[in-house]
Amino acid sequence: MAIYDTLGATYGRTRQPDPRIAAQIHAALGDASDVINVGAGTGSYEPPQTVLAVEPSQIMIAQRPRQSAPAVRAVAEHLPVGDNAADAVMALLTVHHWSDLAAGIAELRRVARRRIVILTWDQQIFRETFWLVREYLPQAAAFDDTRAIPIDRLAALLGGARQEPVHVPHDCTDGFGAAYWRRPHAYLDPQVRAGISMFAQTREDALAPGLATLTEDLATGDWNHRHADLLALDTIDVGYRLLVTDA
Repeated sequence: MAIYDTLGATYGRTRQPDPRIAAQIHAALGDASDVINVGAGTGSYEPPQTVLAVEPSQIMIAQRPRQSAPAVRAVAEHLPVGDNAADAVMALLTVHHWSDLAAGIAELRRVARRRIVILTWDQQIFRETFWLVREYLPQAAAFDDTRAIPIDRLAALLGGARQEPVHVPHDCTDGFGAAYWRRPHAYLDPQVRAGISMFAQTREDALAPGLATLTEDLATGDWNHRHADLLALDTIDVGYRLLVTDA
């Protein structure tokens, strides 16, 4: 069973693509005439020239918009297309779910004629800079420690890649891990947490003490006092990175 057959049932409600992040991803794809989206999920950030989405979870495929690119149920490690099948291949917030990273990256390199674009995160930066996991939910960060892919390893498998920081807007519409960094009450919502794999895959009893402390700190104003500097920011860098390489 694909991981998002169980985790992705409400994904379409909380994970709407953010236009500013979309613009950065599409710019990284350059002038590619056709794009394959690997680990495509519900289709977030697919540009108009997407010709195929590859996704292992039927639950996620079922949430794709009707007008989106055709989708096939398959995994990154065995892409069901020929060599040099598209100008560009993109894989967004997905490589940490793959069972064989090296095989998946080899497949991206086989399929892409010109460019590969991967969105991932630097776990060390994320741990050090994101207040939620640093102060309240270290258990979730510990889970991510077991699956996060070191940027250097990923770049090496790609044969070299340039890195672009992806700053998260304060009103980000895509509810991934750090999307609500300036809206702390959102993390108290079980539906929001259900759309974030590091929380959805951490036991609720392990999260409960940290969430209770966050609830209290928000009620007393302690959180606002401690993080007043964040309330003045429009965007933040918590380690999300685009890796871009030419095939």
